[in-house]
Amino acid sequence: MKPCDKQLLNQVISLTRQTARYQLDKFRSFPAGSGEEKIAREFVSEVDLISEKMLIDGLQKLLPEAGFYGEETGTSGDEKLRWVIDPLDGTTNFLSGLEQFCISVALEVDGQSELGVVLRPASDEVFAACRGKGLQLNGQACAKVSNISLQQGLIGTGFPYRSKDLAQHFFPCAEQVLYSCRGIRRFGAAALDLCYVSGGFLQGFWESDLQPYDVAAALLFLEETGCLFTNQRGQQYSPYRDRLLICGPPKLHQQLLEIVSTHYLAET
Repeated sequence: MKPCDKQLLNQVISLTRQTARYQLDKFRSFPAGSGEEKIAREFVSEVDLISEKMLIDGLQKLLPEAGFYGEETGTSGDEKLRWVIDPLDGTTNFLSGLEQFCISVALEVDGQSELGVVLRPASDEVFAACRGKGLQLNGQACAKVSNISLQQGLIGTGFPYRSKDLAQHFFPCAEQVLYSCRGIRRFGAAALDLCYVSGGFLQGFWESDLQPYDVAAALLFLEETGCLFTNQRGQQYSPYRDRLLICGPPKLHQQLLEIVSTHYLAET
């Protein structure tokens, strides 16, 4: 199968839906404070672990030669052709009974995502793309994003919970962004945030220290809908290299980049 084979994409969507049904069966069944803390303010539950196993078992059958990079299980097998998986992005939301969580699966070829699926179980929303064939939401093609200004945009972000050294830069930056745009939202699931930028529901986004499994699928979606994504220096962003991600349609991206770089550039 080719990496952008439509049949493969549909099979991945079906597999993520199976995993989503399992997650919904467990949703709001945990008491407050559940889960184990992997590092400060980053949690894992049995649902993360079982979901990742379900995905790996299914994906191995679809593409036996591919390796894996999973949030919970790390890397294994082929690194040039591999699945990059976040089985439950937004674990803290999930464990708290909040519906903002998702499953993210991407197929990387030589470090570049060629296929991506992000599914939000609570609403059964499925963002999916094969490189060069556009982004679809629930099977319907998404238009290219509108090239609006920062002043017109609703901006997403994430708190620097992985990046205590950047907190002193984040909060002044957020203040300046807040008074330069329509508003700021922080939902707690970066893969969904980037889907929303791709779909035009958010118009821009920035966050620090995202991991490849957080963004592998959604970076493809950004490309497919005409969004730019860079580091704080305006260079093409890579989750394997860069600490800062800034994204949005071209005009807004440039305006957001100017603010973010002012606050972060000296430290990153």
